[in-house]
Amino acid sequence: MNVAKSGYRVFSANSTPACIELSKRITERLGVELGKSVVYQESNRETRVEIKESVRGQTIFIIQTIPRDVNTAIMELLIMAYALKTSCAKNIIGVIPYFPYSKQCKMRKRGSIVCKLLASMLAKAGLTHIITMDLHQKEIQGFFTFPVDNLRASPFLLQYIQEEVPDYRNAIIVAKSPSAAKRAQSYAERLRLGLAVMHGEAQCSESDMADGRHSPPCVRNTFGHSGLELPCKQQVPFPGIELPIMMAKEKPPITVVGDVGGRIAIIVDDIIDDVEDFVAAAEILKERGAYKIYIMATHGLLSADAPRLIEESAIDEVVVTNTVPHEVQKLQCPKIKTVDVSMILAEAIRRIHNGESMAYLFRNITVDD
Repeated sequence: MNVAKSGYRVFSANSTPACIELSKRITERLGVELGKSVVYQESNRETRVEIKESVRGQTIFIIQTIPRDVNTAIMELLIMAYALKTSCAKNIIGVIPYFPYSKQCKMRKRGSIVCKLLASMLAKAGLTHIITMDLHQKEIQGFFTFPVDNLRASPFLLQYIQEEVPDYRNAIIVAKSPSAAKRAQSYAERLRLGLAVMHGEAQCSESDMADGRHSPPCVRNTFGHSGLELPCKQQVPFPGIELPIMMAKEKPPITVVGDVGGRIAIIVDDIIDDVEDFVAAAEILKERGAYKIYIMATHGLLSADAPRLIEESAIDEVVVTNTVPHEVQKLQCPKIKTVDVSMILAEAIRRIHNGESMAYLFRNITVDD
């Protein structure tokens, strides 16, 4: 039976092998059985969820990894949460190691902040708490109306560097863009290593993307100070006001601030998805004299041709955690290695249910980490 003395249950929100494997790792550490449920797609691609045991008055943890079909995974989570809510579960806590749409957390042109929309949908479906890991922006926690525990994978990646990277004392931590410098600095200080930062035209920071604030919608019925209607392209500011024009950015040729010659270069980031930037960074570091190149990231999305590009690149090893399923990519590219983070997820579940402090899981974690 999955009914523990503590009165909580753990369910998997989909039946993919990767999610089942992570769920079983967590439940084995907790000493409970995985909850009985069925999640499947009907012939018309609608998602159906069936809970096969009573959950009345129980605290429920839903584990959901995010495979390539992101939108289906979200619907599975929403439908399961709502099914548990209508089955009178006491608390419904989502364990979502990689939170989807986390890159869409800022306004871009005339788009929307999709991450905020998803947070509202999860609350409406019945979730009362979320456990996640390394949000793309920590401010995303403010989108939710319920508690969010944003765990860190860095202790596991730091341990991997110390145990699995030969001669890591001769390494240097590299930020592939200035926006990643804080994360890289955190790793460098903890490992007592040097820091290098890459900057230049090959890098594209999210903060450089146009957000539309410089281009207000075209108003057809626009009148000048003389009362004459002006064409849309001839709109002028209010008479007597001259607004300063923001100068366009021009990035310099790519440079590496820091000496990587004869060193092991370790590039750190939170997400590795499209790998073109990482491949370009690896080539530059090779040219600057680095003799080995590692990529460390929490979430290995590895979309499109990422495995092939990594295999053909100067990158020696890509290390990611099992927050996102990537078994197929590992078969395509033996350079990809996995670090298991089920231990900290299981401990977070145990502490939340028992009402214990989560501070133990955030030891030595600073605001910038």
